[in-house]
Amino acid sequence: MKIVILDGYTENPGDLSWEGFEKLGDLTVYDRTPAEKIAERIEGAEAVIINKTPLSAETIAGCPTLKYIGVLATGYNVVDVQAAKDRGIPVCNIPTYGTAAVGQFAIALLLEICHHIGEHSQSVHDGEWENCVDWCYWKYPLIELDGKTMGIIGLGRIGQATARIAQALGMKILAYDQYQNKELESDTLHYTTLDDLLVNSDVIALHCPLFDSTKGIINKDTIAKMKDGVIILNNSRGPLIVEQDLADALNSGKVAGAGLDVVSTEPIHGDNPLLKAKNCIITPHISWAPKESRQRLMDIAVDNLEKFLSGAPQNVVNK
Repeated sequence: MKIVILDGYTENPGDLSWEGFEKLGDLTVYDRTPAEKIAERIEGAEAVIINKTPLSAETIAGCPTLKYIGVLATGYNVVDVQAAKDRGIPVCNIPTYGTAAVGQFAIALLLEICHHIGEHSQSVHDGEWENCVDWCYWKYPLIELDGKTMGIIGLGRIGQATARIAQALGMKILAYDQYQNKELESDTLHYTTLDDLLVNSDVIALHCPLFDSTKGIINKDTIAKMKDGVIILNNSRGPLIVEQDLADALNSGKVAGAGLDVVSTEPIHGDNPLLKAKNCIITPHISWAPKESRQRLMDIAVDNLEKFLSGAPQNVVNK
C-alpha cells in the first residue's frame, strides 16, 4: 500500500516515530503541502493521511487509486466527506486522544490570568526584584480561585477533565450541556441553564463543539448577562466567540481577562481585534500538543489504518 502523509510536521516535528505507518506500506511523509502540490503528491496513493491540508471533491476525484483518508485530528472539516463517501472511501478521525491535555491547558490559561507568572518571572529577570525597595511586589491583581464558580459550556470528556481540576482547586461547577449525565452531579457540580450559568459564573470555560447553535455563543448579549470581572476561557473552537464583542468587553473591563488557545481564523490574522485587547492571552492552538497526547494520536491513527486493512474500519465519520 502506498501511504502519503501530506502535513506531518505539526503532529511529529521529529520527537515521534512514523514506524507504525512504515510497517503498513510504502510511506512518504511531507512536513507541509501547499495547495498546488496536493494532487501531485497523492498521485497513485491508496491511503492519504492529513491534518489540516484540504482534500476537496475535485482532489478526491482526481486520485482514482485512493481507498482511505486518515485525519490526524478530531476535526475533519478539511475533507469533503460526502465526496469520499460517494467513492466508498472511509474518512477516519481521532475522536479521543487529548482529553487530559486540553483540560490541563484550560486550567493553565486560567492560572496565568490569575497570577501572571510569565510577566512576574520576566520582571525578576529584568532586575525589578533586585532593585525593589520592598521585599516583594506584584504587578497585577492576583486572584484566588477557591470558592469561586466556574461555568462550563459543554460537559463532555474534556469539560469533565477541566471540571475535576477546577474542583480540586476548590471551585464550584455550573455546567450547561444538551446531554446531561446526572451521575456527575455532586455538592460541587450542578447542571443548569445557559442563562443561569452566565449570570452566576466567575469563570466561563468553553468546551462545546462548534455547531450552528453554538457559533457565536459568546457575544455582546451573552456577555451583558455575565458578572462584571468575569474570566472567559476558550480552547475549544474559535468561532464560538464573536471576537469584536469580546475585545470590546475586555477593553471596557466588563470581562477581566480571557485565555484563548483558538481564534476564528487560524493562523491568526493581524487585524484580529483580540490582538490589541486588554488582558487577553492568546496561544497558537497548542492545547492538544504535549508529546504524550501526540503519541496517543499517532497510535490511534496507525490503529485506524490497520483496522481498515483488516476489513473493519473504525472511527469512520462518513458512514
